[in-house]
Amino acid sequence: MSSRRHVIALALAALAAVLGASADAAPPAREGIWISRAEVKKLPVSGAAWRRAKAAADDDLGKAEISDQDSVHDTNTLAVALVYARTDKPQYRAKAAEAILAAIGTEDGGRTLALGRNLLGYVIAADLIDLRSYDQAGDARFRDWLTGVRREELDGRTLVSTHNDRPNNWGTHAGASRLAADVYLGDRADFNRAARVFHGFVGDRTAYKGFRYGDLSWQANPSTPVGINPPGAVRDGLSIDGVIPDDMRRGGDFKVPPSETEYPWDGLQGAVAQARILARQGYPAFKWESRALLRATSFLWQLQRTYGGEWWADDDEAWVVWVVNRAYGTTFPAPAIRTPGEGMSWTDWTDALPRRK
Repeated sequence: MSSRRHVIALALAALAAVLGASADAAPPAREGIWISRAEVKKLPVSGAAWRRAKAAADDDLGKAEISDQDSVHDTNTLAVALVYARTDKPQYRAKAAEAILAAIGTEDGGRTLALGRNLLGYVIAADLIDLRSYDQAGDARFRDWLTGVRREELDGRTLVSTHNDRPNNWGTHAGASRLAADVYLGDRADFNRAARVFHGFVGDRTAYKGFRYGDLSWQANPSTPVGINPPGAVRDGLSIDGVIPDDMRRGGDFKVPPSETEYPWDGLQGAVAQARILARQGYPAFKWESRALLRATSFLWQLQRTYGGEWWADDDEAWVVWVVNRAYGTTFPAPAIRTPGEGMSWTDWTDALPRRK
């Protein structure tokens, strides 16, 4: 081959490699950790869901206390930020900023379950009000705290270690707050590590398998445990496809019918939040492992239809159904959100209507 032809061949090969790489690359990240201000601007300012979110924003938020795992200060702060993003009224921005900064350091004395549940809302609120441009010094203080709080030891654990170790509600909530903090801080290296942990949780043991499991009776294959059981799993005539074993076992060992427990919904709250954040950063997390989160939701819906009782989402779990329906185009019964969720809320307003692409 002549020198000129060789150069041309190399150039064409390089171009093909670039085109191939771009075809396989993840789509670019979307604006907004959870939702963008532009998307919020398109939401209605009428209806019961809007009125509930605005009422929470207008009410006394109470005291910031991340150490309290049942605190709703975080989700009410998020309501304030959402109302600001929709209305542009400066009093809501000021109120949200004050609430966000008041949360700094209040994790002291708590556990990582409380930190995982409560941190997420403050990070998303800070993103929605653009805290950096509103209060540069306050944002610097918030970022410094976020950087450290991910690895702050609370009762023998950190947010990161909890996400890495616990394949249940502890780990899923920790993961949601970890991912949100990573995006806010621009820490793509830790974000990618956390993404692999989530991929392992939904069932890809080649991505990650470092979890510590409890009783294995709900696992489809106890020798290769996973955070969400694979498609088609059945035991003693009961489909356990989509089961979150380490949350189901907290209601009791495997039996038919199962003992009622709300732990799987608690685990789903954190898992769905992780998937939403990952999806906005270009990861197809809702599709991973044969749409694992859809299968997990379907399992609980089938339990409700088969056995009745209180298997379906209610109260603080309701927000999950709105996000799942939006992500998968499903029509699961989605309750109105009358009780703030754990880490997230107000999705009967933010996710009820199709957004323009």
